[in-house]
Amino acid sequence: MLKNIVSPSVLACDFSRLGEEAVKAEKCGAQYLHLDVMDGCFVPNISFGAGVISSIRSLTKAVFDVHLMIRNPLDYIEDFAKAGADIITFHIESSSPVDETIKKIAACGCKPCISLKPATPAEAVFPYLDRLAMVLVMTVEPGFGGQKYMENTEPKITAIRREAKKRGLNIDIEVDGGINPLNAARSSLAGANIFVAGSAVFKSENPAAAVSEILQAADSHPFAG
Repeated sequence: MLKNIVSPSVLACDFSRLGEEAVKAEKCGAQYLHLDVMDGCFVPNISFGAGVISSIRSLTKAVFDVHLMIRNPLDYIEDFAKAGADIITFHIESSSPVDETIKKIAACGCKPCISLKPATPAEAVFPYLDRLAMVLVMTVEPGFGGQKYMENTEPKITAIRREAKKRGLNIDIEVDGGINPLNAARSSLAGANIFVAGSAVFKSENPAAAVSEILQAADSHPFAG
């Protein structure tokens, strides 16, 4: 059985204290740290690059869950691997060849993951499932924090989980966008097991409780399909 994990998104943290915020997330029970890289081209926002990730790598043992929302991810895989990424996610809608990008991530010693925008069907990732450690289903449009969770993405989560089970694949399915305890339960029931939470953790007066509540909600609603 796959373990439920919270991956706090640093987009919602205090960037003037990024290192401290990363340490705080780990101390609050988060095993992963979600690092959204945006280039202002693939999405209409700009965040940070490999240098920033490298600067905090030594501060925490959390898994660095790097989400590349960039036009040409293949060109930057080595940079992010060297910066300390453990998981590298790229969008199937990007301009880079999917097969080659997966190979590059694995060759650099990182776990390959593909992300799907809300409008991209589940079937788009099926040809690559056997070579992936994780699929990220966006539950909001990528590029901005603070959006409302899109319930209509849940059938996509279920379709991917069922296809993986049919093939005997024990891959992770991550959800990203507007995650709170209520919809963590919904997406867990649909088949997700990794939950990206930004504002719900970093904007909370009690981040440890926020992480715990998301995990409890997910644990109490396991995939039923």
